[in-house]
Amino acid sequence: MDFQNIYGVPPDELISLADTPRQFSPLFPGADDMSEIPAQSLDNLVILAPPGTIERRYAIALGLKAVAPGAPFIVLAPKDKGGSRLAKDLKDFGCAFVEDARRHHRICTITSCGDAAALDAALAEGAPRLDEGLKLWTQPGVFSWNRLDPGSALLLQHLPKLSGNGADFGCGLGVLAHKVLANDKVTRLALIDIDRRAIDMAKRNLADPRIDFLWADARTVKHAKPLDFVVMNPPFHEGGIENQSLGQNFIHSAAKALRPGGVCWLTANRHLPYEAVMKPLFKNVTAVAEAGGFKIYEARK
Repeated sequence: MDFQNIYGVPPDELISLADTPRQFSPLFPGADDMSEIPAQSLDNLVILAPPGTIERRYAIALGLKAVAPGAPFIVLAPKDKGGSRLAKDLKDFGCAFVEDARRHHRICTITSCGDAAALDAALAEGAPRLDEGLKLWTQPGVFSWNRLDPGSALLLQHLPKLSGNGADFGCGLGVLAHKVLANDKVTRLALIDIDRRAIDMAKRNLADPRIDFLWADARTVKHAKPLDFVVMNPPFHEGGIENQSLGQNFIHSAAKALRPGGVCWLTANRHLPYEAVMKPLFKNVTAVAEAGGFKIYEARK
């Protein structure tokens, strides 16, 4: 059959999808939120399970709540990114299922599920919570959801007072935005993240009329007018695999969005070749600091 409801993008050589399936992953701007749909309302579902344990179990539990009894339901994942643990997860949920292995994936077709208490426990564990250490609202699956990322921590130490109209590319929980907004000379700040959960948590963590929250891809967002500044801790992993082009594309987008004389403040792992990308795009690129395997750059257009 052609599945009409999906979470993530299952490989088309393993799963047959409808032409325009309904997406539920929080990493696809505009997707529906599975936690908000009526119980047992989906007549089919396939989940490409996230690799993180808490996030994976939460997504599966949401699916088990959402799918109608007896409806086709498949959960799959690469063997080295959570697939080897799918069978245990489903057994913990009291599910009956058939397991298959193809193209380095584990594929589980679920036929029934009977442990409501186990599902509720997984949903509670994966739900938003206030982290006492971070003093921020957070949710498993969001980047650096339970600790302050060391790259962001280093940038916070060196970030100057900014002013005017700016943006936080890949804002996460809003850690950088807290410091940016401490200066009343900042007139507007767009918080942009491709993860709906990050935007939802940032809305809880930041109550400031100067903010525009955008669930979107920072690489493709159109800005109404040129920006005075951009701050960012760009990603360099996609699906658990290093992808340096992600951060490089963030840099290109920042350069395109900034006005002449505008500035980009960037934190990055030391091994990433970002200086070579920045130099043709900006008039001045300065390595401001280096510590703990990270570098801080100031790039002025």
